[in-house]
Amino acid sequence: MVFFTPLGVLLSHTRLIKEFDARCYTTLWILTAGEKQLKPFLDSTDVVDERSELLRRIQRDGYLFIRGLLPNDELERLRMQLLEIALEAGWVKADTRLEDAIADLSGFCLEPEPNYMSVYHKMYKLQSFHALQHHPNLIGLFERMLGEPVMVHPRIIGRTIFPQHEAYTTPPHQDFISIQGTPDTYSTWFPFTDVTPEMGGLQIAAGSHKSGVYNFRPALGSGGLEVTDSLGDSWVNSPFKQGDVLIFHSMTVHKGIACKGHRLRMSMDARYQKRSVPIAPDSLKPHINPVTWEEVYAGWLKDNFQYYWRPYNMAIKPYDSRYFDKRDKLALEMAVQGDARSRSALQRIIARDSNQAKRSQAQQLLEMLDAAANSKPS
Repeated sequence: MVFFTPLGVLLSHTRLIKEFDARCYTTLWILTAGEKQLKPFLDSTDVVDERSELLRRIQRDGYLFIRGLLPNDELERLRMQLLEIALEAGWVKADTRLEDAIADLSGFCLEPEPNYMSVYHKMYKLQSFHALQHHPNLIGLFERMLGEPVMVHPRIIGRTIFPQHEAYTTPPHQDFISIQGTPDTYSTWFPFTDVTPEMGGLQIAAGSHKSGVYNFRPALGSGGLEVTDSLGDSWVNSPFKQGDVLIFHSMTVHKGIACKGHRLRMSMDARYQKRSVPIAPDSLKPHINPVTWEEVYAGWLKDNFQYYWRPYNMAIKPYDSRYFDKRDKLALEMAVQGDARSRSALQRIIARDSNQAKRSQAQQLLEMLDAAANSKPS
């Protein structure tokens, strides 16, 4: 069993540098949030070495927000690698500074559209992309908090969000529906650079992890579904600086904030759990279907993050398809009625469902929705 050294000393200098910026950013965030006036995240940076307090807070609130947990230089190197791929794909304007990540809106696409997935495939094959979730600061925090060795899910997820397409902002949802295995899986979300108020970010419904799986319906955006409960005034959010990390329970309801302005927003989702509890089989597969790990690992210079989970011999819990079956049934019914909110769910059926007849039906309905949208006056 390996436990990593305390982070308090490592983070103290970073805190001093970022403290003033964080206060100014938070003030601007509240001013630009308008009528919503979201409460800020509870900052847990000062208790990062305190197991009992970390557990108390995540059990109570369903999340932890920790500033400066990841090193800026590693994030920036990976960000520039991703932006080089984005530039080649036409996602970034060629006549601007690459580090500014100014989006070329003519290249707009999103998961799981083929144009998006082909570029994402190139990003996903980067060795540095997969290494980041194994950073000692992340592993050390989870092992302290959970009190035993952790399983880093191989299925890491990268997000590239185009600005000025607010309709596809990630709707409120719970990660458990797609992760499964054990409810006590923890997601981490972190951007690759500072996230200004106009770039959006992520909101958490504090305490929402205590009520099981919420009712949901099909919706536009990542996952293709949304929780129907508004969850009142429980929503919290703060701006992110490069290196900040948000950790939340798989049952915690969360949602995106619209990416406005002109810059791409790039971030990563990584998942962690105890090795002693079951995991779902899909969490051991790449996020890109039907790509294999052999394809992902081709060209890697080192093998230290390849198939690392196999010696753990973890219990596998079969995937429960009823949640997505419900989403898909509702989406097909909505599409027949011409409801465009079914679009993202239809795309996921086409890209991932094993039932050929169901895929064909979804394809026909998606084409019908597209034809109806194209026939409307601009």
